[in-house]
Amino acid sequence: MEIQRNISEFILLGLSDDQNIELFCFALFLLCYIALMVGNLLILISVRCSSLFNQPMYYFLLHLSSIDICYTSTVTPKLIADLLVERKAISYSNCMLQVFTMHFFGGTEIFILTTMAYDRYVAICKPLHYMLIMNRTRCNLLILAAWTGAAIHAIPLFTIAVTLPFCGPNEIDHYFCDIFPLLKIACMDTYITGVLVIAFSGMVSLVTFVVLFLSYGIILFTLRNQSAEGRRKALSTCWSHITVVFLFFAPLIFIYLRPPTTFPEDKVFALFYTIIAPMFNPLIYTLRNAEMKNTLRKVWCHSLLSK
Repeated sequence: MEIQRNISEFILLGLSDDQNIELFCFALFLLCYIALMVGNLLILISVRCSSLFNQPMYYFLLHLSSIDICYTSTVTPKLIADLLVERKAISYSNCMLQVFTMHFFGGTEIFILTTMAYDRYVAICKPLHYMLIMNRTRCNLLILAAWTGAAIHAIPLFTIAVTLPFCGPNEIDHYFCDIFPLLKIACMDTYITGVLVIAFSGMVSLVTFVVLFLSYGIILFTLRNQSAEGRRKALSTCWSHITVVFLFFAPLIFIYLRPPTTFPEDKVFALFYTIIAPMFNPLIYTLRNAEMKNTLRKVWCHSLLSK
C-alpha cells in the first residue's frame, strides 16, 4: 500500500507556551550545552594527551564523552534556537534524521555504559587478570559491539518512522522528533507499531538496566573482602557510574516501557537523558575521581606553563 504523506514539515510545540519561561529555558539550556561541550572536550583532550588513554576505563570514558557530544547535539542546538522563535518548524527529512540519530547515539551510550560496568566488574572481581582480559583488542571489539548494537536498535525504529503515513495534523507535542509523538499524529492504527517500539526501545533499556544493576550488585558484594582503602577507591568509581546510569535510565524506562502513549511530563523527563545526564557525566567522572583530577591539572597546567 502506498504511504500517505501529505506534509513536508512538522511543527514542534516545544516546552512551553509562555514566552518568559522559554527565555529562561534558553539561557539555562545554552549554559548547560556550553558546560556539556567544555566538560566533555576537557575529558577527551586530557585522556588522549595522557597515560590514562592506555587504561581501559578511561579509554571507554573517552568514547562515552564523544557519544555524549554527538547525542546531545542531535537535539539541543535545535531546542535552544527554537526557544527564541514562535514557529518551531522541522522538515520531514530532518525529523526522520533526528529519530535515527537520537536512537543510534542513545543506543551507543547505553551499550558503552554496559561495557564500563563490565570493565569495573573485571577490575574488582578479577584484578590479577584485569589487563590480560581487558587488552586493547578486546576493548576495541567491545566498542565495535556497542556501535553495532546501537545500529541494530536504531534502524528498525527509523524504518517504522519513515513508513508512518501522515495526512492530518502536523503538530508534534514535543521539542524534538521522537517515535511516540509521531505515532500520535499518524493517520493509522498504531497500537501494534507501538508495541514494536516498546520491544525495540523499552525492553532494550530495561534489560540493559537490569544487567547493569546486577553487575554493580556483584561488584559491591565482592568489595566486602577488600581492604578499607581498596573499598574506598572502588566505591568512589562505582558510585560515579551508578549515578550516571540512574540519571540516564530512569527517564528512559518511564517513557519507553509503557503502553504507547504520550504525556505532557514526557518533555520534562526527556530533558534528563538528552541534556542533564550528558552534562553531568564530566562532573561526575572528574570530581569523584582523584586520578582524573590530577590528570586534568597536569595536562592543562603543563599546557599553560609551556606557553
